[in-house]
Amino acid sequence: MKNLLFTDLALSPETLKAVTEMGFEEATPIQSLSIPPMLKGRDIIGQAQTGTGKTAAFGIPALERLDPKLKKPQAIILCPTRELAIQVAEELMNLSRHKKGTSILAVYGGQPIGRQIDALRRGVNIVIGTPGRVIDHLERGTLRLESVNMVVLDEADEMLDMGFREDIELILKNVPKERQTAFFSATMPKAFMDMTRKFQKNPHLVQIPHSKLTVPKIEQVYFDVKESSKLEVLTRLIDLHGFKLSLIFCNTKRKVDEVVGHLQARGYSSDAIHGDMNQSQRDRVMGKFRAGTIEILVATDVAARGIDVDDIEAVFNYDMPNDDEYYVHRIGRTGRAGRSGKAFTFASGREVYKLRDIQRYARVDIKRQQVPSPQDVEEMRLTQFFNKVIKELEKKDTKKYADMIERMIGDDYTSLDVAAALLKMSVQQPTKPSASAAKQQQGGRFGDTGAAHGMVRLFLSVGRQQNVRPGDLLGAVAGESGINGDMIGDIDIYDAFSFVEVTEEVAEKVIDAMNGRSFIKGHRVSVEPANRK
Repeated sequence: MKNLLFTDLALSPETLKAVTEMGFEEATPIQSLSIPPMLKGRDIIGQAQTGTGKTAAFGIPALERLDPKLKKPQAIILCPTRELAIQVAEELMNLSRHKKGTSILAVYGGQPIGRQIDALRRGVNIVIGTPGRVIDHLERGTLRLESVNMVVLDEADEMLDMGFREDIELILKNVPKERQTAFFSATMPKAFMDMTRKFQKNPHLVQIPHSKLTVPKIEQVYFDVKESSKLEVLTRLIDLHGFKLSLIFCNTKRKVDEVVGHLQARGYSSDAIHGDMNQSQRDRVMGKFRAGTIEILVATDVAARGIDVDDIEAVFNYDMPNDDEYYVHRIGRTGRAGRSGKAFTFASGREVYKLRDIQRYARVDIKRQQVPSPQDVEEMRLTQFFNKVIKELEKKDTKKYADMIERMIGDDYTSLDVAAALLKMSVQQPTKPSASAAKQQQGGRFGDTGAAHGMVRLFLSVGRQQNVRPGDLLGAVAGESGINGDMIGDIDIYDAFSFVEVTEEVAEKVIDAMNGRSFIKGHRVSVEPANRK
């Protein structure tokens, strides 16, 4: 089936804005098939695996149908575990971020019940909870369900296996008969079907087949990486492996542009493809990627649907995919036509639990690896260099160069000395000079700004408080001063200010072009050389 765009689902502007900010462009199959009938008030039986986007499939209709002014529970969502209840509550909070006055509460065991009681007394619109704790509140009289018009059972088969059938039935009997009921389950055992017949009216059946991973030659690993360190780890991995063609996935168009800006500023041959580009722009970028003119392509999930390139050596999940099925589609872009491939996923904090869901869904083993150190990259670079040397030696056409080396050998230098010097010149990375040397190299006017060798660190008077992103700074500096993106280095954003590194030869040009004359996000910008801390 053809998945729908969220713009095709007749959603409120507030929900559509939240969905866009969360990085969703296209509804998953379960969402495409469930949201339209649920918005019309129909009962639903949804059969789909964990990680197919079920939460938004029932969460969006629940949010669209409630009245925020009525401070009473209008929807109740039952989950088998506290972890799932928390996860569902967090996603609904994100989906409702622009619906003013909407209140969502998760109730579960293991948390002080007094805090939950206080929240219920203040008034909530949607309650997400485990059956046991919901029953507890019903018996205490702290939760009343007379205004509920939607009931959702998430992972209903799991709840039945855990012995919650009597609790579920008791809760359903406390809800008005004139209601909408949605049951979502990975399987449909007899007990589940009995319950649907008992509590649902002419339900609409939605079944999503389980996608299988058919790319066994892909090596799949993940790295525990914080958001602030992702770019450094990404470039380190690219340098370590020397990939000719690699594909990087981000969840939002904004993030795609940011990553491409950073990569280009660091000198990597990269470009973007996402939903804001028209077809001719996409075709132009894809043509460069297929030809190898672009080595790194950064994309969103929807835009990547048209990518059909057999030579992609690696896929990077820069952002954890929003949907488990997307993971399968992403890594399937490498390891094609009998080739091997690599898939790297960046995860941190609670995203590691999401990774476990992906492993269960895709039935794969994603092993954790340590982030390679700069020394690892250097050793790999040496290994690659020696392999090239061996290939050249095997060609046996180096006599002209051997004669040149022989002329250098004498009392002062041996052939080993010459070879070592040539190796050093070939693979040595430029080192950062001392503070005194940096001052001299930066011409005295700027002094030591704390920048990398050959760079000047500039202070800009805008930051997070002005909603400034790295892409905004990159575009402003390059656009206002007319310099190339590869002349811009590291970008660091703080609450009230930012730092941007530019090459020494253009620093004065950037300051003159921007200081007091430029605006970023509507704010006039002051630019000056940074003071080293």
